[in-house]
Amino acid sequence: MSALTFKLKLQTAQRIDVSPLTPDFLAGNSATDIAATELQCGNQRLRADAVFDISGDDSSNIVFDGANGKLDFIGSKMQSGNITVNGDAGAYLAFQMKKGSVTVNGNAGAYAASGLAGGTLHIHGNVGDFLASAIPGDKKGMKGGLVIVTGNAGDRVGDQMRRGIVLIEGNAGAYCASRMLAGTIGVMGSVGEYVGYGMRRGTLLLFSKPALHSTLQDCGTHTLPFLSLMFKSFRNLPTKFATINKNRVQRFGGDLANDGKGEILVFQ
Repeated sequence: MSALTFKLKLQTAQRIDVSPLTPDFLAGNSATDIAATELQCGNQRLRADAVFDISGDDSSNIVFDGANGKLDFIGSKMQSGNITVNGDAGAYLAFQMKKGSVTVNGNAGAYAASGLAGGTLHIHGNVGDFLASAIPGDKKGMKGGLVIVTGNAGDRVGDQMRRGIVLIEGNAGAYCASRMLAGTIGVMGSVGEYVGYGMRRGTLLLFSKPALHSTLQDCGTHTLPFLSLMFKSFRNLPTKFATINKNRVQRFGGDLANDGKGEILVFQ
């Protein structure tokens, strides 16, 4: 069996909701049924075979070839299988995904990993604003799982994040870990202003000291053995974080304006 492959052939000004093209939704469907799957595109619905050239038959392994940033909701609510995106992904990548893995060989749009509860998302490029954050009207961002970003991330990474691990090898924008409730975010590069704004719990790992607002308290320099255990758990991950072995940090607590007990750890 070969991977079920969707090669983009339709260039449209409108965004396309590809949430039905997941291993769970397509399991057991015939080639005819898959081709007839309807996708929302603006105010119209298009057949999958009008948007993509379709080949392969293994629906547990899906590939999007020639993808661009107008393909939204890739891997939405996945509970099994694997998706590989060759090209860029649109907004809401891996939205509310529960299990499985999504790999993007390109960039991704806003709200990637929003509501993610399990599984792995690996972006080999940059990602837009609100990574692992709650969508408007919701109070729950990422709830579990693992996200790896090889490039940079936009603003509001982990806004209202509740659980899980986000590892960013590049830079992150403003308001990183804003209103964070739990979980771990690691950023190897720089972060923008108002880091940890409204943070209540959780851990933010940084490799350079950022500009901190007044309600984050300097708690001094510490050797924290649990960090060695954490980085040991990263050893088999496909990321630069797998090679780190440090436990000496400068610790900042807060956000005190929100009665927060979060921590920002800056490696020495």
